[in-house]
Amino acid sequence: MAAMDPDNARQEQERQGRRNRHDRNDLQGEVDLQAEVDRLMDGLRSDLVRLAAIPSVAFPGFPDEPVRQAHDLLVELLHEAGVERVERIDLPDTAPVIFAEIPPPAPDAPTVLLYSHYDVQPAGDESLWRSPPFEPTPVEEGGESGLRARGVADDKSNVIAHLGMLRVFGGRPPVGVKIVFEGQEEYGSPFDDYPPSDPGRFACDAMVIADLGNLRPGTPTLTTGLRGAAEVVVEVRTLREPRHSGEFGGAAPDALLVLLKALSTLHDVHGDVAVEGLRRDEWTGTSYTEDEFRDLAGVEDGRPLMGSGTLGERLWSGPAITVVGLDAPSVEHAAAAVVPYARAKLNLRFHPLQDPREARTLLVDHLAALKPFGIPLTVTPGDTGPGYEAATDGPAYRAARTALKEAWGTEASYVATGGSIPLVNGLAQAAPDAEVLLFGAQDSMCNLHAPNERVLFSELRATVVAMCAFVREYAADFEGGATS
Repeated sequence: MAAMDPDNARQEQERQGRRNRHDRNDLQGEVDLQAEVDRLMDGLRSDLVRLAAIPSVAFPGFPDEPVRQAHDLLVELLHEAGVERVERIDLPDTAPVIFAEIPPPAPDAPTVLLYSHYDVQPAGDESLWRSPPFEPTPVEEGGESGLRARGVADDKSNVIAHLGMLRVFGGRPPVGVKIVFEGQEEYGSPFDDYPPSDPGRFACDAMVIADLGNLRPGTPTLTTGLRGAAEVVVEVRTLREPRHSGEFGGAAPDALLVLLKALSTLHDVHGDVAVEGLRRDEWTGTSYTEDEFRDLAGVEDGRPLMGSGTLGERLWSGPAITVVGLDAPSVEHAAAAVVPYARAKLNLRFHPLQDPREARTLLVDHLAALKPFGIPLTVTPGDTGPGYEAATDGPAYRAARTALKEAWGTEASYVATGGSIPLVNGLAQAAPDAEVLLFGAQDSMCNLHAPNERVLFSELRATVVAMCAFVREYAADFEGGATS
């Protein structure tokens, strides 16, 4: 038999040591759990650097090899963490999905599904980065150390947090585990709709969707709602071609003015959405301060925010309509002519519990009923995505609240998000009785999808602690008959 490679021998020794420590029940107390995570942090940081250095952008026009490289590295790390069953799900026109499974340690133990994704957004304008986006670089922020790189927060830190939990328990956590690491979340893929077609594979008692994080660093946060999304295109044609504005302006109908008149009806004088029937409820959870939000959004000094009511209502439990695209002559190339054609693309975000087709129809009907200056509009409905609102009164949420307090030292806050995670609904359909928890190592100040994305190591460490404490508490609550 060939001699074992020294690195492999060391890794096997570490795995066996973790198993032995778990067997001696050394991880049952809070102090031991935190100490074990601290012991593993150097290795977790090192693996995060390795993963973040891979430009795994799964957008059209980008090379496939880095995505496959990230996939292969994670398969290797899962095996090293003690996971024996690691598979891949191959669907048309998408990167491979990693599916791994650890059986429950006992027939009555619960199963937890863990989700993250290993693909990242494109880097964008690299001149705006303080360091090359795929050269992980140490950062210091508010006395905390961290790492800067594209995708280091969204979502590779959360992938590493899942691996950290597995390492703490030597690959044998007190619950059954199913792991889903997706490879094309940022661009979108057929995997969003796949889980309901294979419900047995995704069956579980609870799932942790780690594709987001805390409201601010140091504030443990459970995201309980996701707004839905819809797109609508509105266009108007008034002339066969442009006409001289001096000779025809004032009587010839200007398509751009017609469109702007229509768009102005979507909001009232305060900036609140004025489309009848779009649901808006009071927000009772935690939210940003106005100063935090202004800083995060990059609002120019002296400019008021849009809308009225609390920030939570405007951002999470109420609707928002944004003009995300406009077809009209550019200022730079403008001619002195009446505009014959104009078009706008609208993005609608709506209450987590409102039906997506209903919300889209309300916007379409509002626009279709208008005839600015007597000119009809052509309104075309686009894609929709449902929102999601979690039930928070089950044993998994009780375990999560305890776990997050143990990890961060303070009670967890509830927030929602205006962004969407389409896969959440697919997984919820596949496992309709499972509790869905959304938490992770990101924070709202991490610059996800923006230049200079970063993650703080303190948030990564606390997330690993929280993952470990969650499975420990959930297993104990489940054994205690909490779900009977």
